[in-house]
Parts: sequence; structure tokens; C-alpha cells
Amino acid sequence: MKSDSSTSAAPLRGLGGPLRSSEPVRAVPARAPAVDLLEEAADLLVVHLDFRAALETCERAWQSLANHAVAEEPAGTSLEVKCSLCVVGIQALAEMDRWQEVLSWVLQYYQVPEKLPPKVLELCILLYSKMQEPGAVLDVVGAWLQDPANQNLPEYGALAEFHVQRVLLPLGCLSEAEELVVGSAAFGEERRLDVLQAIHTARQQQKQEHSGSEEAQKPNQEGSVSHKFLSLPMLVRQLWDSAVSHFFSLPFKKSLLAALILCLLVVRFDPASPSSLPFLYKLAQLFRWIRKAAFSRLYQLRIRD
Repeated sequence: MKSDSSTSAAPLRGLGGPLRSSEPVRAVPARAPAVDLLEEAADLLVVHLDFRAALETCERAWQSLANHAVAEEPAGTSLEVKCSLCVVGIQALAEMDRWQEVLSWVLQYYQVPEKLPPKVLELCILLYSKMQEPGAVLDVVGAWLQDPANQNLPEYGALAEFHVQRVLLPLGCLSEAEELVVGSAAFGEERRLDVLQAIHTARQQQKQEHSGSEEAQKPNQEGSVSHKFLSLPMLVRQLWDSAVSHFFSLPFKKSLLAALILCLLVVRFDPASPSSLPFLYKLAQLFRWIRKAAFSRLYQLRIRD
């Protein structure tokens, strides 16, 4: 048919101008399924507030990236998609109050801390410091900052300063913070002076808190020692009162007789000897004094009752 032949002979127009029938038609690169899943996860997170479904969609997107990598897709686009998936997943975990799982969830896809994108690492620092757990990211951020490949990134200086302010200073790692600031070329002179001033202020506060705790401990120690010295006379008095009350629970004559027998056995003196009379007289006076003290104490106790 004539119309068919004219149609087949007509040139095909493409992006680069008219193409002859003998030239191959350039195919438009197919969009990775992970990109569609990323959009779906963001929609579930922001619009529908279905955080569990958003997290599961991010995980399916990661699986898709691992199984169906598109060769024609630029490498930067794939890295950006992975970073965006991490951001959505972190937000979903935080909304479900599962923020403790964020670091392990991210590292299962990047394997090592040194490969984490700066934006993802910054978000982890912000999350754990806000939850008062900056120590959880201490080793991860430290490994990232020590990697030579990361030190050439434009985000390195800001991330290092963020690490000092949010992790090292709250943990009291002042020497590590000072070493990082002084040894890194990513800090400008002005920023270096500001951060060093913040470290100096934190060190002064640490010294004041330490000296204050020592001064607070001294009165407690002195109070415990004085309490021991005050309690010792009370203990002796209680023992004395107990001994007197037990001794005078016996009749006076029997107590005197027991004391005389004890003297005969221990001192070995003769009661009939004139030299023993002063001793017996003093012993009798001692017993009368003890008895009088005991009776006066009993009288005071009865008055109180």
C-alpha cells in the first residue's frame, strides 16, 4: 500500500533531530523502582502518618536497590536515594519511639560507619543527643571523622564542630574535643577560637563541680565522726545504768557480802585486821553512793512516767 510505504519511509524524530530508519532509537533510561518506593514511603510518613508502613517501604526500597540496580542511572542519584531512604526511616523509627534502633538500622545497609552520608550521621547525632544518649554515637562519629576520605568532604568541618558541641562536651571528653579542633584543618581560625573557648568554659565548670562535690563531702565526714564521738558517752552511760540496775536488783546486804567475798579471794586481806578497816569503810561509802544514785534515777524515771 502506498500510504504504508510512505509512512515507513518517513523519518523518526528524536531528541537529537530527525533519525533515519537505519539508526537505532535511543531508549529513555528506566526509573529505578526504589525511587517510586521512596516517594511512597515519604507519602506514608508525612501524609498518612503510617510510620510502620513507611519503614517497611524503605526496607523494600533498599532490597530493590540491592537486587535491581540500574546500570544507566548515575551513581550520584543512587547515593541520594539511599540517603533519602535513611532520613525517612530514621524519622519513622523516632516517631514510633524506637530511636534506640536507629544506629543499628542504618549500619545494616552501610556496613561500616565510615560510609555513612554526612546528612545521615548528623541526623543520628541530633537524635541521640536530644534523647540524652550522646555516648551511643561516640565511636561511630569518631570512626567517620578519622577516615581520610571523609576529611576532604565539604561537610566535614560542620560535622566535626557538631560532634564537639553535641557529643564530646556533654560527655566531658574535653581533651578529645581539644585535640580534634586543634588537629583538624577543617576549622577556620575564627571557628577554632570559638570552639576552644567553649571547651575552656566547660573545663572550668567541670573543675568547679568537682571542687564543690569535695567540699560537700567534708561536712558529711566531719558529721559522721562527731556523731561517733557523741554516741560513745551515751553508750557508756547506758552500760553503766544497766550495770547499776542489775547490781541493785539484789538486796544491799547480799551485794555487800558478795563484794567482801570477792575481795577476800582477789585481794587476800583479813577483815578482822585493823589495817583493813579503812578499805571496808571506803567500800561501804562507795556502795551507799551507788545505791543513792540508782534510787534517784529510778525516782526520776517514775516522775517522767
